[in-house]
Amino acid sequence: MLALEIRDLNKTYANGFKALKNVNLNVEQGDFFALLGPNGAGKSTIIGIISSLVNKSSGSVKIFDHSIDNDLIRAKTALGMMPQEFNFNMFEPVQEIISNQGGFYGVPRDEVLQRTEYFLSELGLWDKRFDQARNLSGGMKRRLMIARALIHKPRLLILDEPTAGVDIELRRSMWQFMREINEQGTTIILTTHYLEEAEQMCRNIAIINNGQIIENTSMKSLLSTLNCATVVLFSNTEISELPEIDGLPPLRLIDSMTIEADIPKSQSLNRLMCKLNDAGIIINSMRNKVNRLEELFVSLINHQNGDSA
Repeated sequence: MLALEIRDLNKTYANGFKALKNVNLNVEQGDFFALLGPNGAGKSTIIGIISSLVNKSSGSVKIFDHSIDNDLIRAKTALGMMPQEFNFNMFEPVQEIISNQGGFYGVPRDEVLQRTEYFLSELGLWDKRFDQARNLSGGMKRRLMIARALIHKPRLLILDEPTAGVDIELRRSMWQFMREINEQGTTIILTTHYLEEAEQMCRNIAIINNGQIIENTSMKSLLSTLNCATVVLFSNTEISELPEIDGLPPLRLIDSMTIEADIPKSQSLNRLMCKLNDAGIIINSMRNKVNRLEELFVSLINHQNGDSA
């Protein structure tokens, strides 16, 4: 079953701006799905329509086969939404914000209290349950929004820029929790400008630009289209001379212990390592110079913008 089915979705605002142009999108049940695009591309409009905050001009949207036109209550019951902006009462205690949200969805009081304790504990907020939300740090407020979105146990969870402004340690703990939620069966749609997150977390991806879907495939398939990757290699000893390796562009010495190498798709990284080892250069760590998804994302956006010009 599809968690989300969008067909021929259009949105034209009163001023004539076409925010969405015949968008078609499927998200399978249980998927961890990335919806990416530059600012103003149409992501927020799609999310607004899905959550019934924005009226579409034409097309159809179904959440677990429940149409937002004919079966909105069931569609919204299956949906959990974490928006970009904080939109809870800053003067309410944390526990009340979560409990009240559960009440809105008709979750029995005893069950709401159990779920509240579980989600706040999992997200490191249980000790703050009696604090007013305004006294939380920015990262805690984002975790509070995740807990609120999950309290009615939605089958589809939309995370709109969930880690914006969150420090690295907290970001990692949040993603570990979201992996667990996904493994338990919750379908997740992620929007983010941290493309390394999308690459690590998501199995499938759609990229939108100028209101149109310009790429919709698996993450693995998209990354496989890279013709060349640039890696940075770190040695624990000084390097005086670099070997020439057949089939590879010339290696570049960044400093006395750091090498930059371009690896064509047809070549193996293992072959490069063996050749360096034969030359007496021992590599003890490495990283990609540029995030692979970021490189493809920029290329796709620039190509589409060029075609539209």
